[in-house]
Amino acid sequence: MINPNPRRSDEPIWWSLFGAGGTWFAMITPVTVLVLGILMPLGVFDADTFNFVRVHAFASSIIGGLFIIASIALPMWHAMHRVHHGMHDLKFHTGIVGKIACYAIAAIISVLAIAYIFLL
Repeated sequence: MINPNPRRSDEPIWWSLFGAGGTWFAMITPVTVLVLGILMPLGVFDADTFNFVRVHAFASSIIGGLFIIASIALPMWHAMHRVHHGMHDLKFHTGIVGKIACYAIAAIISVLAIAYIFLL
C-alpha cells in the first residue's frame, strides 16, 4: 500500500551541493591548476599578469570573491557528502551523528571562506 503522507527527505539539498561541488571540481579546478600551477611557472604568462596588486584587486572584487568562495566551499560539500556515504559503504553506521559531523565540517569551511573574503 502506498503511504499517502510520505516523510520528507533532506537528501535533495545534500545531493544538489554534492553535484555542484563535483561539477566545479571537474570543470573549473583543472583549468585553475593548469593556469596557476603549470602555465604561470613555465612563463607562458607575463610575470606582471599575476602580480600582487592585480591578484588582490581580483580577490577583492565581487566576481573574484565568489570565485574563491566557490573554489573552496563547493568541493568541500562534495567531499563531505562522499565521506558520509563512504562511511556507510564501509559499514561505519554513524547515523545522524555522522551526517551532522560531515555536513557541519563543510558548513564551517564554507563560512570561514566567506568570512575570509569579506575580511580581505
